[in-house]
Parts: sequence; structure tokens; C-alpha cells
Amino acid sequence: MPREFPIGLTPPDWLVRNLQAHPAPVNRPAAARAAIALTLPLVIGLATGHPAYGALASMGALSGVISDTADAYRMRILNIAVPQLFGAVGITLGVLVYGHGWQAVAAVTGVALLSGMISTIGAVASVSGLLLLLNCVVGAGLPMPHPWWLAPALLTGGGLLVLLLALLAWPLRSGVPERAAVAATYRTVAALLAVSGTDRTEEYEDARRNVTQSINQSYDLILARRARHHGRSPELTRLLAQLNAITPVVEAAPAAHWAARPLPPQIPEAIGLLARAVEAGSPGPAALSLPLPETETARAVDHAVRHTAEVVASPDVDPRGIDDRLGRPATLGIRTARAARNVVLSANSWRYGLRLAVCIGIAQALVSLIPVPRSYWVALTITFVLKPDFGSVFSRALLRALGTVAGLAIAAVVLAEVPLGWWDVPAMLLLAPLIPALTPRGYGYQTAAITPVILLLSDILNHQGTALLLPRLTDSLLGCAIALTAGYLLWPESWRTRVGDRLADAVADTAQYVEAAFTSGTAGTAGTATDATARARMRRRLYRDLSVIRTEFQRALTEPPPTGRRAAAWWPLVVAVERIVDATTAARVRVKHGAPTPSAAEVTQIALQLRELSEGVRNAETLIPVRTDLTGPPGSVLEPLRQEVAAARSIASPH
Repeated sequence: MPREFPIGLTPPDWLVRNLQAHPAPVNRPAAARAAIALTLPLVIGLATGHPAYGALASMGALSGVISDTADAYRMRILNIAVPQLFGAVGITLGVLVYGHGWQAVAAVTGVALLSGMISTIGAVASVSGLLLLLNCVVGAGLPMPHPWWLAPALLTGGGLLVLLLALLAWPLRSGVPERAAVAATYRTVAALLAVSGTDRTEEYEDARRNVTQSINQSYDLILARRARHHGRSPELTRLLAQLNAITPVVEAAPAAHWAARPLPPQIPEAIGLLARAVEAGSPGPAALSLPLPETETARAVDHAVRHTAEVVASPDVDPRGIDDRLGRPATLGIRTARAARNVVLSANSWRYGLRLAVCIGIAQALVSLIPVPRSYWVALTITFVLKPDFGSVFSRALLRALGTVAGLAIAAVVLAEVPLGWWDVPAMLLLAPLIPALTPRGYGYQTAAITPVILLLSDILNHQGTALLLPRLTDSLLGCAIALTAGYLLWPESWRTRVGDRLADAVADTAQYVEAAFTSGTAGTAGTATDATARARMRRRLYRDLSVIRTEFQRALTEPPPTGRRAAAWWPLVVAVERIVDATTAARVRVKHGAPTPSAAEVTQIALQLRELSEGVRNAETLIPVRTDLTGPPGSVLEPLRQEVAAARSIASPH
């Protein structure tokens, strides 16, 4: 029988959450690319008598490996090539200010401000800003080979080698990642239908969240590519039609679940058949064998599944008849101008830029006044840790420290036992695949994988062996300390600005969705199709916003009190709002398939209650009492929705 911790020795919940590994399959192609991209430059450098050049190119490849996370080939170009361009600018600026004392401190601090502001634009911009600052710090702190352009060329060349390897199969697999993404969405919907109507509520909630995440990823992937084709690609048009077609099935799932009657197994099996057809790029089955529907909910599911099958079976789709459920992206120029304006005018952008600049400035000033071996490692640590869009700063600092210790244990063996020269090649061949293999499991695991690789490359450049270990540890701990104090504790974000306003906005948007679901055009009017599209977009955006809020809550849960405790107290309300959206969709589906339409007064009452809840969440940092005695017409289609609203308001009250 396992021994339990004494009460005084039980680790706190926030620490347990930080140390938990995220289960994830190993991306074998990415691991193979990492092994080749990090090892090949070393081989070329050793063969030509310039091992230091090979090490610099491998450092560039390392940044490319970290960015190599996309499945679609066009997205790989953006994810890898764009950050490499910013990295080239960063290393050039660093080389130009190397050895210039306080001018270098000012320059790197200015780059940190710009890097932080750029990082608030989006995922690709965040990695680009990260690489801009990382390479600038390296160039300003490490002597580089002459002429000045050689180091940028080597680092960028290493990163582009990763891109080349990532694009090798493009001619043979064009369109495969997009089809696989849509097929994966169909499979998550099949899993959702399999548990709809059962008493496995937790499994249903997990399946619904998986559907939301999968649909978001598929739309992001297809619409990002379609924005560059402007509707001219028949393949993308068809995929978008297939993705749109699964939306009615997703909308029918809550109605099936609220009916508390499990669906016949033929229905999720049919969606699975359609998923295989989508992935293969072939028409679906000629006819679906589905049981005869007997209730309004069953009719809704049957109608949605058959419509999806018709779209999958259709060989040609008119692009003029396809609407984008999240709205078609604007052109690249418009999006760039919009992003630049938002960066300049956004308070959050300036806040993060200033946080990063203050921390980097302190680090650079400190190592200028106090002799610290490998001083640039301090700023590098801060750059990696102070990325709130990647996770909680507190958690990243903790995991960085723990991951560094674990990585140094591996590096100690490598540096002590592997002689310099050609033996570095097999060592790198073994270490490099660990980076893409361990990165999905968490930041601490990624740090543990990257640390021995960095130290092996540093040893090739400096020939210091195990003497690198202690400076790496002290510099990393110093960087974590600066990030925690100057970048975290001295910039306290109120619960309202971090989460409260977002959650309040989501509740208010839910009230608007309730009104749109039952007070827009009625069946048979000319505006019905337009209303349906607007409702679909509204629901998708609601679920997307709630997914972002859920992510922020999960980050807050990994922090010590009071933040972690407050997140735990408000967490059930996030789940309750998701259930309200589900109940609204279920009621709308029932009305569409024969249930009596609720009165405008009933809809207005529920919307008013949600807006009251929104204001309460927005104006309070602790749970507040609200009225939960909500009544309405007996037998109304909105009764389940009213119960969910009452439950949400009950959660918002102290117990």
C-alpha cells in the first residue's frame, strides 16, 4: 500500500500542477529533422576545418527546430522563415554593439522593448520577437567571427536548413495536412456524439472542448491559406465547405445531450466514415445507414449528419456559396497595418515591452558592473522566462530552474566523456531529437532537452568543457530571480484586468447570443440564412473566447496564492458559461425542428440575468451574492437554459 504524505509535507496544488507532464505523442518527422539540422552543420564545419562556424549554424538550426511546430507546409514557412529574418536582424545589431559598454546595454534594452511589443501581435510575431532579442543578446555578449555579416549568415542558414528539411515532402503531400486537420475535426465530433445523451458528463465536456479546439485549429489553418488564394483554390473551397458542414452536427450535439438519450451507434460511425473520406480526398459513402428519427432532437441530428454527407460527397463546390464561419481574413497588407496600429496604441503591448526592457536592462547593467562569466546567459534566461503568452511567468521561472538542473546533469556527462571533434557528431545526433520529443510535455522538459545541446555547442566555440556547468547554473538562477522580481512581482496584474474583464465580456456576449438565437429571423423569412451564419459565427467566437479564458485560468491555477486560490474559486463559472452556450444552442436546434418558440419576454429575462451576472463579475474580485430564483413558463424549451443560468449565478455567490 503506498505511503501517504504527512499533512505538513503534502505539496501544494499549484506546485503539483507545475510539475505534471503533458501527455503527447512523439513527432517522429520533427525529431528526425532536428537530428539532421543540428548535426549536419557540425559535420560540414569539422570537414572544412571551421568547427566554430558549424556550431554557429547549429545554433541557428536550434531556433528553427523550436519553431518547427506547424503541420501545414505554408504555415511552416511562416513559423520558421519569418522568425529567422528577425533573428538575422537581432544578431546583426548585437554584433555591431559588441564591446561598446553602456551603449550595448542601451541598445539591447531598446531591442527588448521592441521585442516585447511585437510579441503581443500573435503566435508568429511572438516567436519572431523572441528570436530578435535572443540573437541580439548573443551578438552583444559573445565575440563573433569577422566580417560582420558572417554570423548572421551562419545562424540564418542553420534556421533555413530546418525549413528546407520541413518542406522536402511538400510536392508529394500538398494539401494533406489541411485534409488531415478537417478529418481530425470530424473524428472529434464523432467522439462527441458517442457520449452525447449519456451520463458520462465529464467525458462529454472533455469531448466538447476537444471539438472546439479542433475546429479552431482547422479554421485557422484553412482560412490562413485561403487568404493568400482569394478563393481560387477548389481544394480549399471544398475543405472549407466540409468544415462548415460539420457545424450543424456540432450544434445538434448539445440538444442530443440535453435529451438524455444516447444516440444510436450508427451516427458516430457515419461521421467516422465521412472523416476517412475527407482525409483521403474522396467522396463519402453513397448512402448512410441511419435509424429512423423519432423525436425532434433525433431529427435534428439526422438532418445535420445527412447534410454533412451530401457536402462531403459533392465533387465540386461553388466558392460563391461558401461563407466563412469566422469571417474571411483580411489581406496581408491590411492585417499588417492593423497589427502595427494595435501595437503602438495598445496598453498591454507597452506594458509587456516595458516589463521585458526593464528586466533586460537590469541584467545587462548588472553584468556590466559585476564580472559574470558567460554573462549573456542571464539575459537569455529572462528572454525565455518572461513570455506571458507562453505561460505563467512564475511557472516558467520555476520550470526553467528545474529544467536547467536536469539538463546540466546530462550535459555534465556529455562534456566530461565526449572528446572535442568528430565525437560531437554522434552526441548531437542523440541529443537533438530530444528537443521536439520533450517540448510538448512542458517547458521544464524543453529546457532540460535544450540545455545539453547549448552547452555542447558552447564547448565547441570556447573549449571550456565542464567549466561551463556552474556559470550556466548561476546565470540561469540569476535570470530567473530577475524575471520573478522585476518582471512579475513588481508588475502585479489585478484579477480584473487579467481574467475578470475577459470572463465578464464572455458572459455579456452569451447574453447577446441568447437574444440572437431566438429573436432573429424566423423560419421561412429571407433573412434566415443570414441569421444562421451570424449565429454560427457568434457561437464559434464565443467558444474561442472561452477557450482563451480557460487557458488563462489554467495558467493562473499554477501560481501560488492568492492568484491560484482565486482562479480555483472562479473556475466553475467558466464551465458554467460554456454549459449556458451549449443549452442555448440545444434550445435553438429544438425550436428549428418543431419545439414551440419561446416568447420574447422569456428570452429578454434570461438575457437580462446574464448581463447582471456579467456586471457582477466585472466589478468584483471576490464572489458576490446574486439572485438565483429564476422562474419561467413550465415546459418551456428554455427551461434547461434557465437552470444553467441559475447555476452560474449560484456559483458567483459566496457559499
